[in-house]
Amino acid sequence: MPRKWISPSIFAADFFHLAEALTLCQEAGVDGIHYDVMDNHFVPNISFGPKVIADLCAKTQLPADVHLMIDLHRGIEEYLSLPVEYITLHVESLAPHHEELLDAIKAHGKKAGLSLKPSTPPEILSPYMEKIDLILVMTVEPGFSGQKFRPEILPKIQAIRTMIQNRPIRLQVDGGINRETYHKVLEAGADFLVIGSAFFADPHPKEWVKTIHEE
Repeated sequence: MPRKWISPSIFAADFFHLAEALTLCQEAGVDGIHYDVMDNHFVPNISFGPKVIADLCAKTQLPADVHLMIDLHRGIEEYLSLPVEYITLHVESLAPHHEELLDAIKAHGKKAGLSLKPSTPPEILSPYMEKIDLILVMTVEPGFSGQKFRPEILPKIQAIRTMIQNRPIRLQVDGGINRETYHKVLEAGADFLVIGSAFFADPHPKEWVKTIHEE
């Protein structure tokens, strides 16, 4: 399994102090920044759009992965030109243009990801396994930070790890990950953790990141 990665979710940071949040991430040695995009259609919340992502990416060398919790029928063109590494779509919102959207992400030099809500079965990913570079498993309902981790999702993570086999697909997990739960997620087969509120509230984030890297 590849080296473990950590991406703090910038949505969980204090928006009044985003510059300090980016500095904290860089000094802690994280592997990237996770951007949760919400449009109040696919999920009942609004976060930020492409300009915020572009502005923050311009101020840090950390790779960016963008999680689009949006109505995909409106298109994703404005995100394709962003200087990010991954763009992740929700499999529940893909139809009817799923193949075209994944191909468009790849055509723009990005890596393509698919995300699943807690209730979505892993089998839905089967037709896309040769087209994607990342799978994001949500252990909470998408749309709000600070939710409690749902341990019943752990078998789903294990099942997806088995589905991946030897493919070069990162297995990312997001939702309620903290110092008490992250071990369980890694043991289930994840190699890419999105940590939100717990990261920015942690008194020693650099030490925590180092520990995860050494797992």
